[in-house]
Amino acid sequence: MDTAVDSHENWLTPDELAAARRRLPILYVNAVPVRVDDTGVTTAVGLLLRSTPEGEIRREVVAGRVLFHERVRDALLRHIEKDLGPLALPRIPVSPVPFTVAEYLPTPGVTSYHDPRQHAVALAFVIPVTGDCAPQQDALDLSWLSPQEAADDAVQKEMLGGHGIVLRQALAHLGFPPGPPVG
Repeated sequence: MDTAVDSHENWLTPDELAAARRRLPILYVNAVPVRVDDTGVTTAVGLLLRSTPEGEIRREVVAGRVLFHERVRDALLRHIEKDLGPLALPRIPVSPVPFTVAEYLPTPGVTSYHDPRQHAVALAFVIPVTGDCAPQQDALDLSWLSPQEAADDAVQKEMLGGHGIVLRQALAHLGFPPGPPVG
């Protein structure tokens, strides 16, 4: 008999996951991939371009569930590889500490974060990547923006569900002044 540790893909069936999403919070990770110079200063921020179920094109940070019996650092590695490719070469810190915790709720307006499917709690990290990145899976494109470009209102408005807020918090964590608030 297989256990949940034997295969991450068999953690929950789609029906079991839907039932769990209706009953309890699910742990996620958000990762903001960055490029840094030799002194550790962020020079670029990577944002994914995805199509929504409604057919809109939106920007997102790397995000995904933490599976049962999976360490947070392993979830970060798995999602970065899934979205940016196996050659992204993320530099996960020895002791990863999130720069924020985002609580996504299915009811709009309760928090600044919204996920219509579920109540999700996401630990958000800034992760330097040093390798070749290419959009994978359902990501249409990967854009590398300067921190100033990433803080621009036009970019923020392309992000849904609170990902723009996570991005702004990441930029502030990195020492870049916040841009004007998202409308």
